[in-house]
Amino acid sequence: PTQCDNWVRTSNGGHFASPNYPNMYPPNQECIYILEAAPRQRIELTFDEPYYIEPSFECRFDHLEVRDGPFGFSPLINRYCGLKSPALIRSTGRFMWIKFTSDEELEGKGFQAKYSFIPDPDFTYLGGILNPIPDCQFELSGADGIVRSSQVEQEGKTKPGQAVDCIWTIKATPNAKIYLRFLDYQMEHSNECKRNFVAVYDGSSSIENLKAKFCSTVANDVMLQTGTGVVRMWADEGSRLSRFRMLFTSFVDPPCSGNTYFCHSNMCINNSLVCNGIQNCAYPWDENHCREKKKTGLFEQITKTHGTIIGITSGIVLVLLIISILVQVKQPRKKVMACKTAFNKTGFQEVFDPPHYELFSLRDKEISADLADLSEELENYQKMRRPSTASRCIHDHHCGSQASNIKQSRTNLSSMELPFRNDFAQPQPMK
Repeated sequence: PTQCDNWVRTSNGGHFASPNYPNMYPPNQECIYILEAAPRQRIELTFDEPYYIEPSFECRFDHLEVRDGPFGFSPLINRYCGLKSPALIRSTGRFMWIKFTSDEELEGKGFQAKYSFIPDPDFTYLGGILNPIPDCQFELSGADGIVRSSQVEQEGKTKPGQAVDCIWTIKATPNAKIYLRFLDYQMEHSNECKRNFVAVYDGSSSIENLKAKFCSTVANDVMLQTGTGVVRMWADEGSRLSRFRMLFTSFVDPPCSGNTYFCHSNMCINNSLVCNGIQNCAYPWDENHCREKKKTGLFEQITKTHGTIIGITSGIVLVLLIISILVQVKQPRKKVMACKTAFNKTGFQEVFDPPHYELFSLRDKEISADLADLSEELENYQKMRRPSTASRCIHDHHCGSQASNIKQSRTNLSSMELPFRNDFAQPQPMK
């Protein structure tokens, strides 16, 4: 906010005035004054004489605007202009926002206002003020850190049932600025800025250095332009459940030096803050390409050497498995053929089948002639065997000798040596 004159402050109040007072104020001016009282107090504003602000309908030109709160959108109390000074103005809370505006023509002497603090009647009982709030201050510094409201109770700064009014002073590293980001934020009575709030100051805790004030359900990040930040929390007796947790990070403007990291958001942070598990940049660039730090598991313990050994072993096992499958696929066929070969079909037929003979197709003319003679001998043999077998079966009542004759004939047949020539010519027809 633009200030147009020096402030005079005392423990009980102070005063401020328009530029050049009591002389004519200059044209095209816009001056903003923000008044802040202590907790459980209100503000009273009075005006001295002489007083003159260019009069106009509804004070549309030069005017003095007063609002009940710390912001330009706080409830409007009134607009003032003309020759007569305003009556006593009193706030309903701890803050008052005042703006003086002048256009390009018709200036006047302006004004001088005095402000003082009075007890807030909402915090009085039996005609007196409640017990004073104890001193509650903390200091933090370094590349980053956490500002948390739970520190108040942990260090016993306040007792249960008491109001909270605590200040955290943050010191950045040399030649650095401060970036604040809320990690946790909750207001018990949201949008009741009189009962509880979190205020952020840039440089000091003076009201003109107020950077932001949060009392609703949402708190935004804050970029400070100095190396000193002040965080103030106020919560009355009925708002003790309000809490916040804030991360502060020291940063410098680009270009980044060798020991800093560029955050892609017009800020450079210390390299020690990269991949530390906390987002220190306005955008999470400092944590995007980091391996997540977890408890080392079985797979994380496997090194490259172990992985190579496991891979080679798995490959060998796979190859052996494929070979085994191929062998199993072919092995059953060999076993079936071996079983057929081992089966003695000739002996089985000799016992149960009648004797028979097979004719072979040979590929030589000489063999065919010998076979013709053999055929005649076989016919004579059959003629002789039949009568002898019949008479023997009649006298002996069995035909057991038939098997021995058959075997003898087969033995004679098998003992014959037949000439054979391995010739692949077309065989001659049998005679």
